[in-house]
Amino acid sequence: MSSETTTEGTAPRVTKRRVRTRANLLDAAFAVFAAKGFGRVSIEEVCEAAGYSRGAFYSNFASLDELFFALYRQRADLIADQVSGALALDGPDLDVPAAVDRVTEVLLLDLDWLLVKTDFLVHAARDPQVAETLLEHRARLRRAIADRLARARGFARPPAVLGDIDGAAHAVVAAYDGVTTQLLLDKDVDGARVWLKQLLTALLTDGSGNPQ
Repeated sequence: MSSETTTEGTAPRVTKRRVRTRANLLDAAFAVFAAKGFGRVSIEEVCEAAGYSRGAFYSNFASLDELFFALYRQRADLIADQVSGALALDGPDLDVPAAVDRVTEVLLLDLDWLLVKTDFLVHAARDPQVAETLLEHRARLRRAIADRLARARGFARPPAVLGDIDGAAHAVVAAYDGVTTQLLLDKDVDGARVWLKQLLTALLTDGSGNPQ
């Protein structure tokens, strides 16, 4: 096993090796958390899965909680960037049905990620500081969606029941939450994809695929 330690009282150097070590630890933690669940995993198990020593772990993370935060931030930021990118492909004239197709493909990630995310939600529900961080990331995702809808000439306004653009963004995230909860239980990825597409089409169009 390799070890990366730092002199006490000094900040670790950001080297290519350290970046690679951090990435490997995050990847290993993702696999272990998905398999066993957060709260059932030790630092030693993460280190063993990644092939590193405890010294390598502590040169990158102070605790499993900090590692979990980093993992969630990494994945949540990726999702927000993917959603924003999918909504931006049409330029100013948003093709809502096509965008719904792209967003559906982006949002439906693998079951392992949904398991990890659900563990994080339960953890956050019991810790106000964790909840605050999670709320910030969810707000970032909603802002990315709302910003794209607001700039799209092909999307004049959301259905009246949703209120404004921010309301539509909230509804999109809520639809994703509901569909993925069902997906965790029945493992029907194809069915979840169809259902999410139907929900988003109903939320963002007049129901026929035509923008509001």
